[in-house]
Formats: sequence, structure tokens, C-alpha cells
Amino acid sequence: MRAGLAVLMGIAMLGGCTAKWDTGNTATADTRLARDVAADARRHGPEIAAFAGLKAGDKVIDLIPGGGYWTRTFARIVGPTGHVYGIWAEPYAHEAASDVKTYAALAGSPAFANVSASTQPATSLAVPEKVDLVFTSQNYHDYPDKFMGPTDPALLNKAAFDALKPGGIYLIIDHVAAAGSGLRDTDTLHRIDPEIVRKQVTAAGFVFAGESKLLANPQDDHSKPVFDKAIRGHTDQFIYKFRKP
Repeated sequence: MRAGLAVLMGIAMLGGCTAKWDTGNTATADTRLARDVAADARRHGPEIAAFAGLKAGDKVIDLIPGGGYWTRTFARIVGPTGHVYGIWAEPYAHEAASDVKTYAALAGSPAFANVSASTQPATSLAVPEKVDLVFTSQNYHDYPDKFMGPTDPALLNKAAFDALKPGGIYLIIDHVAAAGSGLRDTDTLHRIDPEIVRKQVTAAGFVFAGESKLLANPQDDHSKPVFDKAIRGHTDQFIYKFRKP
């Protein structure tokens, strides 16, 4: 535990910057670090964390954390005085049981003692303290869909608003759908119109605080499902930042 915390403290000094992490001690810290650094060129984790304003000591909710790339990125930045709460929405957890199991092993491990995991109703973001950042990547478009049960984006946005400190950031990344399509493609193409997201989130009381084009891809015509091999891993994605007043 002590060695893991020491590594986190060293890495936390990079908080929010875009410099590459030192991978020379991955055997001591976490063997996934090298893979995460390699993924940064495509996923832009450190730059997106900087866009969110993340820094050492911050508290984060990573909603539906998938393979854990974003959690690991955030945990290294916030360091031992910060915390990352990985929350799985129950309906999604049922669809991703292997990811949930892998994530549970990550949470609280020596290199990631500042991470915890929970599975909660899709209407809930319950953590023991107000947080600085609520983050979700490629999951917002699921909330209008039937498999998520009796919930919708309005309930998610209210939960995010309630979980944040005043001035806290709600950052949403998702696959772009055709302009004007609203929620039409959420269940078929797994995409969502950015404009409907902005409208729904600001209706919950958030202030739109900017967007980043780091994950934009003008070669994506928004007509293919995101799992189509022609576009998978390279979809046009929006990154929207909202602030709680």
C-alpha cells in the first residue's frame, strides 16, 4: 500500500498537464500504465482531464467506467488526497459483468488506493461527499434507451447536479449523431445529437462552459453504428463541459 501511494504521489505532480507519464517504474506501480500512455494519442486522457480542470486532491465520479482507462487517468492526477468514485448503473452492470468484476479488482488495489467502486440504480450518483467532477464517456446516449429501465437523461442530469460542489464540472463525451436527430439514433447507432445533450443538461441548471474538439473526426458521416468496423474506435465525438453555478 505504501509503495503504491508513493507512486501515486509522484504521478499526481503532473495533475492536469499533458506531459507523458514516466513509464520506467510500471512494474512497481501498475502494468497498465504503459498501455494507458500508449492509448493517450488516441483517447487524449491527460488533455481532456486538463480541459475539465482536474487537479491534485479533486474528487471525481466516473460514471460507467468501462475498462477503467479514465479512472486510472484521473486517479493518477488527483493523487492520494483525491478520490475517484467509479459508479456502475445497475442495468448497464448487468450487460458488462466482466468489466464490473475487473474494475472491482482495480478499486482499492495498492496502486489505486484512491479508487472505489459501486453499483447503483440508474437514477443515483450517491457518494459520501460532494465532488469536483462528474464524468461520463460514451454512456449518456444509453439513458433514453429501454434497457436502462425507468430512467432518462433528465434524472441523470439532476443526479449529477446534486452530486457536484458549486462550481463543479459535468463533462460528457459521446458519439455524434446527425444534426437535428435528437434521440433518434441512441439505440440503433449508439449516437446522440450534441444539441439535445446541451439542451437537456442546461435545463437541469448547468451552465455550458465550453467544448473541446480533441475527439472530433470530420471523416465520420454519422450514419454508421459506432461498432461498425469501418469507424469503430474513430467515431466523431463531442466533449461538452458544463458547470454547476
